[in-house]
Amino acid sequence: MAIPTALSGAKLESLSSSSVPATSPAPIGLFCNPGRVRRVSIQKGLFNSGIRCKVAASDVLDQSQSNGNVTNSSSLSALEQLKTSAADRYTKERSSIVVIGLSIHTTPVEVREKLAIPEAEWPRAIGELCNLNHIEEAAVLSTCNRMEIYVVALSQHRGVKEVTEWMSKTSGVPVTEICKHRFLLYNNDATQHLFEVSAGLDSLVLGEGQILAQVKQVVKVGQGVTGFERNISGLFKHAITVGKRVRTETNIAAGAVSVSSAAVELALMKLPESSHATSRMLVIGAGKMGKLVIKHLVAKGCTKMVVVNRSEDRVSVIREEMKDVEIIYKPLNEMLNCAAEADVIFTSTASETPLFMKEHVVDLPPVGPSVEGLRLFIDISVPRNVGACVNELESARVYNVDDLKEVVAANKEDRLRKAMEAQAIISEESKQFEAWRDSLETVPTIKKLRAYAERIRLAELEKCMSKMGDDISKKTKKAVDDLSRGIVNKLLHGPMQHLRCDGSDSRTLSETLENMHALNRMFSLETDISVLEQKIRAKVEQTQK
Repeated sequence: MAIPTALSGAKLESLSSSSVPATSPAPIGLFCNPGRVRRVSIQKGLFNSGIRCKVAASDVLDQSQSNGNVTNSSSLSALEQLKTSAADRYTKERSSIVVIGLSIHTTPVEVREKLAIPEAEWPRAIGELCNLNHIEEAAVLSTCNRMEIYVVALSQHRGVKEVTEWMSKTSGVPVTEICKHRFLLYNNDATQHLFEVSAGLDSLVLGEGQILAQVKQVVKVGQGVTGFERNISGLFKHAITVGKRVRTETNIAAGAVSVSSAAVELALMKLPESSHATSRMLVIGAGKMGKLVIKHLVAKGCTKMVVVNRSEDRVSVIREEMKDVEIIYKPLNEMLNCAAEADVIFTSTASETPLFMKEHVVDLPPVGPSVEGLRLFIDISVPRNVGACVNELESARVYNVDDLKEVVAANKEDRLRKAMEAQAIISEESKQFEAWRDSLETVPTIKKLRAYAERIRLAELEKCMSKMGDDISKKTKKAVDDLSRGIVNKLLHGPMQHLRCDGSDSRTLSETLENMHALNRMFSLETDISVLEQKIRAKVEQTQK
């Protein structure tokens, strides 16, 4: 397989790292990572080095070279063969699904807020990620509790490196800081993780419904975006199915099911029970999160609250839905005045700068003894709306999304039981998704087999037409063409059926892949350039323009 010069350049590290200078002694083999060796023979004990990739005879210099009669041209030829061998191993690797993530479990909020990507920026992020050399598909899941990037990588190591550097470049967070907090999952582990996220198992509040809506939004935003392709799109769509099934079959969403509800429960936990009905509540922001806070306050018995928002439209809609509750609207420029009259302040805005800092709160009038003299700030925004410096004041306490862990400490046994039931569903669905993805391997063979048959059909049709002469009618030409197509289609029907499977049966899938390899051998279909190699070449050419 000939590899163009571009493929052996700096863009593909595997080639440059395995290249041997023309002036070096005759190479006998290439060291490689044993865990990544596939489709190449291996042997042990060479130079006491353990396992190494065994290079074919064509890759080794001939006997005259070993005797010292090495010419420049033959050395260059051997070097090119070594590059080709390395490229062949590289391009025959299957692309991997990888998740590079930072979540509430691994990363403090002050780091997550810098890495957060607004929904409006997801298409741009997908485009930039897919322009990286080793990234083929991508999706972004950015919420208040997590920032996760899902990619299909042509190389796991290089893909992770490129994505991490991109995250650092776009956020300003050093690579070392990202690596300190990130988690990496590959293929089935990445699939299972997203299914757990969608099912609400990875949320602070077990069974949280909001995360499923956010996963749905990833699919909605990704539709039509170049880079949100078959593998990633299929993964997220399957995750939605899993999330729905888990909630239906396990009743996992019973009780507090969102960050907003947990925020309300946390506030009530921190307030004296005697003050629950009389505490003055202020909600800043009337978006999705703010609306849920209001609903949960009402569910807990709150009958009056003040809502600060940029405009009154959303507040009016909420007021219409909850006519038995007194909801007082105030514009954003009256926020501090409203805060002065509140005991508990919930913040849930998209502001990228804090609304409250120490200097804003220090002069607010003190709250009454019924709430133990402490004004509570419950900040469920990322980036945070309330600076951590406010905690330095004796008259105030600030709680952010990381502090909601206290709320989910109850009913541990029940959560564990439901989570185990959900895990059984997720395990089953993960196998189905992996089987579906494995079955995609047959698609290139189907296309190549059809193309192979079509080339033969057209060649034989042309011979037939030339023997029939120029005076045959269009009707006859069409009849012969239809006849040849019909014969080819009937001959291909059996092989094509054995190359397709729905992924629901592991035995059927195994047989399908065996059939694929058999057809590749019988019809020499593997002699064509690999699909993966075509993708790599295209990326290299694109970056060189």
